[in-house]
Amino acid sequence: MTQSDTVLATLADGVLTLTLNRPDKLNSFNEEMHLALRAGFQRAHDDADVRAVLLTGAGRGFCAGQDLGNRDPRKGGPAPDLGYTLDTFYNPNLRLIRSLEKPVVCAVNGVAAGAGANIAFACDIVLAAKSAKFIQAFARIGLVPDAGGTWSLTRLLGEARAKALALTAEPLMAEKAADWGLIWKAVEDADLLAEATALAQSLAAGPTLGLGMTKRLIQAAGSNSLDEQLDMERDCQQIAGRSADYAEGVTAFLEKRKPEFKGE
Repeated sequence: MTQSDTVLATLADGVLTLTLNRPDKLNSFNEEMHLALRAGFQRAHDDADVRAVLLTGAGRGFCAGQDLGNRDPRKGGPAPDLGYTLDTFYNPNLRLIRSLEKPVVCAVNGVAAGAGANIAFACDIVLAAKSAKFIQAFARIGLVPDAGGTWSLTRLLGEARAKALALTAEPLMAEKAADWGLIWKAVEDADLLAEATALAQSLAAGPTLGLGMTKRLIQAAGSNSLDEQLDMERDCQQIAGRSADYAEGVTAFLEKRKPEFKGE
């Protein structure tokens, strides 16, 4: 399987759909898939025709985390440098997702384990099939949560639940994840892709300049003081108020019609 085969990319209606595509391995990460996913999110950054991203997985799982097939300690050799793996492969993808000023929808269609779960949590809106489950599997093999897991779990759930999930590696089913506020919604398995696609299309048709700044503001709020956040809101609103999307939105409201936003 080539790099381009490990993540399928399609663009339609302003939505770039990225599908993790190693279904025989539950879409676990190898170097090729890391690089293909990076190329997909870099395209989302660079291509003005991309106004939203939908991330999902092929087959019966979303992503089982790292492919451990080539890391068998019984084969001898030096221990892997997992810090290098994070710096070179995982962390660039997480930074691309978080810094993308376009909405990122994630459709979790099955198990999301380890880094697979944490990449989902880095997305802006997460929908999951009711049969899906999230597992912080790191404790089972003597590792710490990575791919932003300690950051996202603590902010989304608080310290008590974050610690319990990370230390026990117990699976968390999608409906409970939604109840806890870890994801946006759990939906019927058969409806997942259609609902996630419709949501991504709706966002792509929206005022994506303002949506991107909204994403940036909310992500900054956890570390900003109130004064810093008020100043940041002022600066972003100044930009939004001068945008073509704002003019179109107000005009459409006054003319009692649906707006046609361009993300400008």
